[in-house]
Amino acid sequence: MNALDSLPVVVIGAGPTGLAAAAHLHERGLPFVVLEAGDTPGAAVAQWGHVRLFSPWRYNIDPAARRILDDAGWIAPDPEALPTGAELVGAYLQPLAELPHLKPHVRYGARVQAISRLGLDRLRTAGRDTTPFLVRLADGDELLARAVLDASGTWGTPNVLGASGLPARGEADVAAYLEHALPDVLGADRDRFAGRHTLVVGAGHSAANTLLSLADLAATEPGTEVTWAIRTTSPARTYGGGDADALPARGALGARLRGHVDADRVRLLTGFWVHALTPADGRVRVVVRHADGGEESVLVDRVVAATGFRPDHSITAELRLDLDPVLGATRALAPLIDPNEHSCGTVPPHGIDELTHPEVGYHAVGMKSYGRAPTFLMATGYEQVRSVVAALAGDWAAARDVQLDLPETGVCSSNAADSVSGDSCCGPTPAAEPARRGLATGVSGGLLSLVAVDTAPADGQAGGCCAS
Repeated sequence: MNALDSLPVVVIGAGPTGLAAAAHLHERGLPFVVLEAGDTPGAAVAQWGHVRLFSPWRYNIDPAARRILDDAGWIAPDPEALPTGAELVGAYLQPLAELPHLKPHVRYGARVQAISRLGLDRLRTAGRDTTPFLVRLADGDELLARAVLDASGTWGTPNVLGASGLPARGEADVAAYLEHALPDVLGADRDRFAGRHTLVVGAGHSAANTLLSLADLAATEPGTEVTWAIRTTSPARTYGGGDADALPARGALGARLRGHVDADRVRLLTGFWVHALTPADGRVRVVVRHADGGEESVLVDRVVAATGFRPDHSITAELRLDLDPVLGATRALAPLIDPNEHSCGTVPPHGIDELTHPEVGYHAVGMKSYGRAPTFLMATGYEQVRSVVAALAGDWAAARDVQLDLPETGVCSSNAADSVSGDSCCGPTPAAEPARRGLATGVSGGLLSLVAVDTAPADGQAGGCCAS
């Protein structure tokens, strides 16, 4: 027996992917510890609990988690219903984390500060692959691990407003007036938007949903103004093709938004590159710099930055990672998930081989594994951890038999009031494509046979139509 075998696998994050990893580790009989920075399972999901997913329950439950929940007498939700984030936590993640198989191994309030190898920095090679991982927590506690599955996600590191990928000038100075993606406009956050002028920056589905909620709020709250700003010269990608759109859900969402723009309920600004933000008597002046060097400004009360998310790799600074220079995913995974080539539903099967770094035993899984690509699905994360855990157990045949069964549209979000049974504000979720199966390279997993649907924002803004 290898000396590492007696050590646990450390899973970072108790969200959907992290708890799925725990379920697979339990089934494989491998010791594990789940470290969750929040106080509850699915703490990040709970922050967008008011949002309803576009994918029905059948795509949102991990098979291993389902098996152990069923054994405990769990009453499963309707597989065709669309859960909100709050329902995903309350009906699935919370019961899963409370199971006796998992509960003793989940630690809350445990924020990971850094990961390294015991006694070795990134420079040292001799004996590296047989040396335990050292996982240091923010409170100073340290754990040793045989492997690390980093399912910490990207929710805590949103993209900035600056068009060049750098913060706009003064962005930090107006933090009190900024909102990140998916505020609860019609619920808990209503008072911050009612009777005020809000600027939404972004071209993805997160922006579209916030705009639709703001338009609904404006219909009942006098003085509520809505401005939408995108970097491109046309909102066509956000609108989709309406009834002719290859993605019916996207088409219906875009059609509703277009109706608000056409009726002047939402003011649209194009070619909008945020250059600077300054406080102005309790409001925010947003200065825009155009490609020709010209500038203009808009004065608003709130700014919603629906500009996507990026991974935080700072905790792995002493590990040897091979990251794609564009996306920040592994170099092998990046071409399979590039949003310039793939929508959520056209991402091919991938597993252990695409998620492996030069640092043997460390794997980013779930949303973090995708770097800046917004094409992630929970179902993809579940297959990732199934493959990685099978490899940790030495079952390489299972590890490389990767499969995906995805809805062609991927997963977006909708107004929670619009659907409880499979139809959303964005239209009915289409029937799933047949399961796609192939080698870990993904090339024979259906990539060439799928209809490629380009949902990537042309301006590089990760709209997050698939992030969940």
